[in-house]
Amino acid sequence: MENWQAILSVVTFISVIVLVMTEWVHLTIAALLGALLLVFTNVMSLQEAVGYIGRSHGTLGLFFGVMVLVRAFEPTKIFDYLATQIVLIAKGQGKRLLLGIVAIVTPICAVLPNATTVMLLAPLIPPMAQEIGINFVPLLILMVLIANSAGLLTLVGDPATFIVGDAVNISFTDYLFKLSLGGVIAIVIVIATLPFLFRKIWNTQLDNLEELPHPQINHPRVLSIGAVIVFFVLLFFVIGESLPVPISPAAAALLGAALALLLSHHSKIDSVNNILRDVDWSTLIFFMSIFVLIGGLEKTGVINGLSGVLAAILGKNITLGSLVLLFSVGILSSVVPNIPLVVGMVPLLKQYIVTVGLAPAEILAQDFQGQFPPEVLPLFYAMMFGATLGGNGTLVGASSNIVAAGISEQHGRRISFKTFLHYGIPVMVLQLVASALYVLIRFLL
Repeated sequence: MENWQAILSVVTFISVIVLVMTEWVHLTIAALLGALLLVFTNVMSLQEAVGYIGRSHGTLGLFFGVMVLVRAFEPTKIFDYLATQIVLIAKGQGKRLLLGIVAIVTPICAVLPNATTVMLLAPLIPPMAQEIGINFVPLLILMVLIANSAGLLTLVGDPATFIVGDAVNISFTDYLFKLSLGGVIAIVIVIATLPFLFRKIWNTQLDNLEELPHPQINHPRVLSIGAVIVFFVLLFFVIGESLPVPISPAAAALLGAALALLLSHHSKIDSVNNILRDVDWSTLIFFMSIFVLIGGLEKTGVINGLSGVLAAILGKNITLGSLVLLFSVGILSSVVPNIPLVVGMVPLLKQYIVTVGLAPAEILAQDFQGQFPPEVLPLFYAMMFGATLGGNGTLVGASSNIVAAGISEQHGRRISFKTFLHYGIPVMVLQLVASALYVLIRFLL
């Protein structure tokens, strides 16, 4: 491939990342224009661009399905009810309020994308915090830190986790046995920092709890049926890929979305048009565009060249490679959104292990469904931990961070970059060190 096309692909990708980091242009517009630039400069055809999007159909299907599933049950007020319980569980004590946020957010973010959960629960925190006279900014930051950390509990808890897991063909069940403990450790670290980073709220005695709004759950029968749908979706997440006819997490999520739409339509709690209108199309288009940009790097040979550099530095040293990846990806992920970072790193890492002879060239095939050599998996696990936990470092490290910042500003307080650093950097550093020890002990020693 000609050098100018490779240079254009790199410059376009870096430019999009810079625009996303600085927020000069909306991230979806930046990514879409970057992808179209590659098409109109003939770096790739439109058909090839659509092909690169199709290669990531599992990720897109999972996101869309979960978005529809969650939005369909908003009229039941279940999320308002849960948010109220966060404060009521506190029983007048700041420490219980903080632990209540952890208790509510953790299980939800284990099965739903963290940005979606923050989008639903975060708007309910400011008015409740104002009612009881405390600053809601630390509460929103805590929600984000827990949401990002809890994404490591399951294969579908975080977009970056799913992308890496899908790339190495790890099943939902295998993930639970091998990697979920790393997510538990990440959450425990956040809890351990509460008395220090959130000292003021931790020592606060809350009052006026009787003045809080007490939302009631609407449409309990519809919600009961919805709970059954969600149960079976989660069940298929766990056992779907081991069935005689395998069902992927994306297919399970899409089936759940279809059933939720059917339930909403026939119960008349909401219309199909309203639900689909509220789907986060901006995020979906952003992901599609990023997949095209990564495809440009792959087609022009940039990824192959970078894998050669990685091979020259690390050789076949899996232990060194895992630790270097975990910390370098973690640091990068604190300033670069982890989704495009992971999308770019996966093919780079695959090419590297083929280049140094740790895996056969077959793994580079688009439709490869076999098992990766067990000795190379720690590299992917390390990248997964680094990308997910690195997002806790700064305000722009993860999509859920940006969502929380926007909600905070809507309620009259801006979460500054410096304020987030005060909470995020200590948590991120502790989590990366703990994750490195976990990967080292669990998979390398």
